[in-house]
This record gives sequence, C-alpha cells and structure tokens, in this order.
Amino acid sequence: MKRLKLLTLMAMFTAFGTYGSTLLWFPAGIAKAYPVQHALNVIAAVLLGPIPAVIIAFVTSLLRNLLGTGSLLAFPGSMIGALLAGYLFYKTSKPIFASVGEIIGTGVIASLVAVPYASILLGTKTGALFYMPSFAVSSITGSVIGYLLVARLVKIKSIQSLSHHS
Repeated sequence: MKRLKLLTLMAMFTAFGTYGSTLLWFPAGIAKAYPVQHALNVIAAVLLGPIPAVIIAFVTSLLRNLLGTGSLLAFPGSMIGALLAGYLFYKTSKPIFASVGEIIGTGVIASLVAVPYASILLGTKTGALFYMPSFAVSSITGSVIGYLLVARLVKIKSIQSLSHHS
C-alpha cells in the first residue's frame, strides 16, 4: 500500500507541475520562470524524499517538452534542484533546507550545468553566468512558495498524513 500511495502522490505532483506551468509563469531575463516546478520540488523533497522528487522533476520536464510548454533546460533546472532539496531535507529534517537546496541546486548549480548542456543540445554559446539570473529568479520565487506551503502543512500537522514516510 505504501508503494501505491507513493506512486499516486508522484503522479499528482507530476500533473500539478505539468499543468501548473501553463498557468503560472513569467518572463525572467532570457528564460521563463516556472515557480510551480520549484515549489513542487520543495514540497516533494519534504514529503517524498530526494529520489521521488527527482523522478517527478524529470517526468514533468519530459511532459512539458512533449507538450511544447517547456525547453530542454527544464531537465537540469528542475532535477538538480529537486535532488539537492531532497538531500538537504533528508540530512537536516528542516523544510527551510529543502528550500535552500532548491535555490542552490537550480539557481547556482543547474545554471552552470546549463552552459555546456545548452551548447551541446541547443547549439548555443553562452558565458558561465548567462543562465544564473533567470534560474535564480525562478527558483527563489518557487522555493519561497514551496516553503510557505510546507511550513503551513507542518503547522496544521497535515504533513504526517501526506508523507510517504508515514
């Protein structure tokens, strides 16, 4: 039953991320900011752990690309942030560190990974800090939203009933 609950939650997060990105986005420099994905990364990292959070980020990025609502930069942008968010929460059990992990993972690490990634897959030639402002704006916005939602769930003690670990 725990496996079914986990898969159901992962499917729901993926659906929210895929559809939510069509509803809530804004221009952020050279890219578009999709704060829903970053908020979901924080929430999934806290509720489900690092590996499910990364799988959700990957499947959401894949669906968005297949539907024409995302770019190839969604893969490193979402997956690295989800991994670091999940890892830092796992190590500290503090939701604020999931949010910090998402910001560092996406806003810093993924923006640097995007340079060679975009060069190879998209044929673009950009400098090392080219993607950082856009990735940072997107991840900070979403991470704050995700943290506020997780903090509220903790406060009303709903997180135990939602968590895969319960």
